[in-house]
Amino acid sequence: MPNQANQSSSLFAKLGRTIDVARRITINLMFLVMLLVLLVVIWQQDTPEVPATAALLLDPKGTIVEQLTGDSRQRAVGELMGATQSETLLKDLVDAIELAREDDRIKALFLNLNGMGASGLTKLQDLGSAIRDFRESGKKVVTAANNYEQSPYYLASMADEIYLDPMGMLVLKGYGRYRTYYKEGLDRLEVDWNVFRVGEYKSAVEPFLRSDMSPEAREANLEWLNDLWQAYLNDVAPARGMTPQDLGDKVNSFADLIRQSDGDMAKAVLDAGLVDGLLTRHQVRTRMIELVGEDEESHSFHQIGYRTYLELMESKRDQDEGENVIAVIVARGSIVDGSRPPGLIGGDSTAALIRSAREDEKVKAIVLRVDSGGGSVFASEIIRREFALAKEEGKPVVASMGSVAASAAYFISTASEEIWAHPTTITGSIGVFGMFPTFQRTMSTYLGLKVDGVGTTPLAGALRPDRKMEPEIAEIFQLAVEQAYRDFLGRVAEAREMTVEEVDSIARGRVWSGQAAYELGLVDRLGDLEDALSSAAESAQLGEDYSIRYMGKKPKWYSRLLTELLARGVQWIGPLNPESSGTLPSTIGDLLDRELLTLQQFADPKGIYAACLCEVK
Repeated sequence: MPNQANQSSSLFAKLGRTIDVARRITINLMFLVMLLVLLVVIWQQDTPEVPATAALLLDPKGTIVEQLTGDSRQRAVGELMGATQSETLLKDLVDAIELAREDDRIKALFLNLNGMGASGLTKLQDLGSAIRDFRESGKKVVTAANNYEQSPYYLASMADEIYLDPMGMLVLKGYGRYRTYYKEGLDRLEVDWNVFRVGEYKSAVEPFLRSDMSPEAREANLEWLNDLWQAYLNDVAPARGMTPQDLGDKVNSFADLIRQSDGDMAKAVLDAGLVDGLLTRHQVRTRMIELVGEDEESHSFHQIGYRTYLELMESKRDQDEGENVIAVIVARGSIVDGSRPPGLIGGDSTAALIRSAREDEKVKAIVLRVDSGGGSVFASEIIRREFALAKEEGKPVVASMGSVAASAAYFISTASEEIWAHPTTITGSIGVFGMFPTFQRTMSTYLGLKVDGVGTTPLAGALRPDRKMEPEIAEIFQLAVEQAYRDFLGRVAEAREMTVEEVDSIARGRVWSGQAAYELGLVDRLGDLEDALSSAAESAQLGEDYSIRYMGKKPKWYSRLLTELLARGVQWIGPLNPESSGTLPSTIGDLLDRELLTLQQFADPKGIYAACLCEVK
């Protein structure tokens, strides 16, 4: 019997290996066939050209970001499989507009905002500035959409002509800060969520301690939210020939506007002066044909997409590097330990980029572009030290804050000699926390499970999620968090030439707008990335003789080829799985999983974080 069993086991093992080999061969053959088909398609495709008279089509998809998530190959595979979160790179949009402004073939800019999602206000302001510059060149800007949400409407307001579908709607909601609070649910489930923090305004941990927003968080949040909303009104209202007060009143009395139009939302916003006309898609095409002429093949207006346009204008877009380079390091996403792909700020990978710029003789200055709510304290210190080394070696380091540069993201900015922020940047949140949930009561009450054992020291088995956290262990965590906070205060005090007491009075986890942070001395100057670049050039005494290099890991030639093939595949056959996989969390378990995944993503070796979950769009 044993021999027969062994023979049977050996037979099944061989069969399994045969099936695995056959599977691998089949998959590889299918992949090769797909590559060959794509190569044929690419070979047969006509090389696109910029029409003699055309409109530049700007159709951002999803969220506008400072840096795309993942490397180019990962994004291409994700697009092919229909598994990517839609993102559009801010720099691509701005570059396309700036090139088109000087291009005599481009007569107009057409904004198709149907696919655009919510985006940070600083990014909208940077893009809006480029659109206004385009208009000032004497060229028309036209926008049309089925519906307008708040972020797309900001861009639409910068156009000469805003059109809405007669069946469409436009909604401006203002800015809000709402979170799910878990305390009561955790109590019912008998979960002990051990929290350690410093700062009564450090609201990232509040959902585990309370069932509602604390008075401190309510006060602080409303202050910076009002700063952002006022800035939105100040930008959009004049573009529509209104005062900020007028526009604010229309938003606050939106129900009355709808009532006056008998429920016709499109007519209501037209009567309110928020759009210029209610046009169908055919009527919009007709209007654009009037401006730039008709394409006889498509029977639409002459147009070129901004991505195609950038590819054709690549030689003008990319600068030839001279001997004077300003390196831009984009820090977007959560700050986490180790090496990470774009879209996350890895302590090791970001430090490696800084070190590469520091050791490059051509690089005369470094600009850190931050768009992050923070994360791991340990990873942040690794990054900060590398910037400090660059500064010590005589290379100016300037920080430029995007939509969010809070908590640990503010911490890494302190290594610079100058910090720039947009007035609408969300920053501050100088505070530290740690969390460690235990589920021993849940297991006992609902499953009848208990944990017992022995250890040689008090620390043995102390950090098991199925055991109660002992008071002395909790004290260790709290002491470590308090020490990290003191280090944070000391670093800020040294960088900002303030006393620790002065920093503490405006810290304690409180979030500020960029404008308020400037008035408090947390940032040096107000301006955008271009302003920060100019300042870095001035510090390095470069004058106008410099080029800009965005630092990043360069892909191998074969990776670039594969990326191109996959991108063409998406254009040709579309996503293989176009259905969105995103779903709303339906249970408290799903919500808690999301919170735990956020902490696990930070991956701090000591479990201590400086993070602000405060971005609004």
